[in-house]
Amino acid sequence: MRKLISVFIMIVLLFIGFEILAESESILESVVFSLNIFKNNIFPSLFPFLVLSSLLIRYGFVELFSDLFKGIMNKLFRIDSKCAFIFFMSIISGNPANAKYTRELYLNGEINKYEATKILCFSCFTSPLFILGTVTLLLNNKEVGLLILICHYLGNVIVGILMRGFHPSVTCHEKFSLKKAIDNMHMKRISNNESFGVIITNSIVNSINTLLLILGVITVCLVLTTIIDNNINLNSTLQSILNGFVEMTQGLKYISLEPIPLKLKCTLTVMILSFGGVSVHMQIMSILSDTDIKYLPFLCTRIICSIISSFLVFILFDFWINL
Repeated sequence: MRKLISVFIMIVLLFIGFEILAESESILESVVFSLNIFKNNIFPSLFPFLVLSSLLIRYGFVELFSDLFKGIMNKLFRIDSKCAFIFFMSIISGNPANAKYTRELYLNGEINKYEATKILCFSCFTSPLFILGTVTLLLNNKEVGLLILICHYLGNVIVGILMRGFHPSVTCHEKFSLKKAIDNMHMKRISNNESFGVIITNSIVNSINTLLLILGVITVCLVLTTIIDNNINLNSTLQSILNGFVEMTQGLKYISLEPIPLKLKCTLTVMILSFGGVSVHMQIMSILSDTDIKYLPFLCTRIICSIISSFLVFILFDFWINL
């Protein structure tokens, strides 16, 4: 069986190599497009947050965040309050930053394997800058951009609530104390005896490595979508959806150009955003490759989240537009 799999993979790789040579012009266009996405969207929106989050983790901000939001995380999601840092930072920065935050807290011993698997499932947010900027521009409608943002975030929150019973963490009913929270953060800082120069250098290097990984995965997925488009002829709308589930940005661009009702465009858009595309899934798998955090629950919850968020957009669209 393994030999058959190896032969199959070799045939696929040879076919991809042949396509790259035979369709070099369209492949090069895909590579240039991926570089433009990286330069214009991914690097500016992710790099500052990746460096900042790494510094915050090293300086004990997780402990402060944990004390501030332990009520929400314990009562709403039944998960360790330290996961609040991952949840709220992921809202701001977008995926796949949630995987990086989860990995760092897990490897630092702040959360266990089940908590890491659980928070990963409902913290996969698309950056609000991307939705309110790029997606709104593609659909040429500010109102639906905000609706997509709200439904996308609500989908993740609902998934988190549905997962309350998945390895629930032991809750702490101790009342919040600002003094104790600051003391915990200070103790964390004392335990970290590295200089600021070393910490910020490591944060920048790790963030650059993560971003280069993201660039590589996006480029590979865009090349694959180009090969698929060159060899599979589907209805243009179905082709756009297929592209979106492989590489999100390109698929959303094609969907916005389709001659279909705006309501359907918004529904398909939030479905793709909530699933993330194969590109985002590969990025997350690569970031978590040196851990034993489970991927299958993440995949299942992404499918559920895409269904929930698209259903919310579909039923709220007419009411939202008429407000």
